[in-house]
Amino acid sequence: MSLEEYFKRIDFHGSYDKLDLETLKLIHKHHVMSIPFENLSIHCGEKNIMDFDVIFNKIVRNGRGGWCLENNFLFNWVLREMGYDTTSLGSRVFNCILNDFSPLDSHFINKVVIDGKAYITDVSFGVSFQVWEPLELISGKDQPQAAGVFRLIDQGDIWVLEKTGRKKEILNPEFATSSLVNSKDHNQIYCFTLVPRGAEHFLEINNKLQTETSLFTSKSICSLQTPTGFRALIGWIYSEVTYKPDEGIDVFDIRNITDDEIEQTLREKFNIRLKNKLQPINNKSFYTL
Repeated sequence: MSLEEYFKRIDFHGSYDKLDLETLKLIHKHHVMSIPFENLSIHCGEKNIMDFDVIFNKIVRNGRGGWCLENNFLFNWVLREMGYDTTSLGSRVFNCILNDFSPLDSHFINKVVIDGKAYITDVSFGVSFQVWEPLELISGKDQPQAAGVFRLIDQGDIWVLEKTGRKKEILNPEFATSSLVNSKDHNQIYCFTLVPRGAEHFLEINNKLQTETSLFTSKSICSLQTPTGFRALIGWIYSEVTYKPDEGIDVFDIRNITDDEIEQTLREKFNIRLKNKLQPINNKSFYTL
């Protein structure tokens, strides 16, 4: 396992000698543009294993993506190998049905300290909530990115990540009222503490999320950021979203695809080739693009 293999996987050919913010931003952005956020293994009769060797082979050598417990675990290794001062953290995702954060740390993120300033890196949340660059760990500061304006709020015992987005323009009238289209412009995404968490902290939730009823067992998800927005395949629903910040809108091109189109879509739009046959699923479970 080497950094060179990883950098080839994310199509990064620049210098990484300087452990500065600019280098971190470049690598972070290359990762989200190259490696999908996806849970397809679960729906191919496989299992997501919280083992670094397995994750490296899956994502770097076999050209797959992964969910946060894989992608951000890999990114933590990359940062440490490069020499960055980094710490892995656990976060609790906001649940719109409960109108509260989930009770368990189900999301893996990383904190990086550069020249005395702390940043949060997250290369695996997907869709319109995916940050393209690290966020400075400072309370209340608007941090505009392609997807909208992100904000970290210090609430004393926890930090909260929130985002203000734009209006949505839905091209296909069939999906104008789809539950996949987020009707809110302002969203809380997740909360976290600054308590360091090792990989072992996530072993139980890693098993729970793929063996019990959860978003990840209810929906097959694949999402990849693009220079103009993102693509997503949820079950049989394929979406291409284009950010148009100058016009104050995000354009959603959503359509249904057939079983026969799944394999080609994954190959052409996400550069993913699966070893085992995918059984797409899109059961009722709250999830928005």
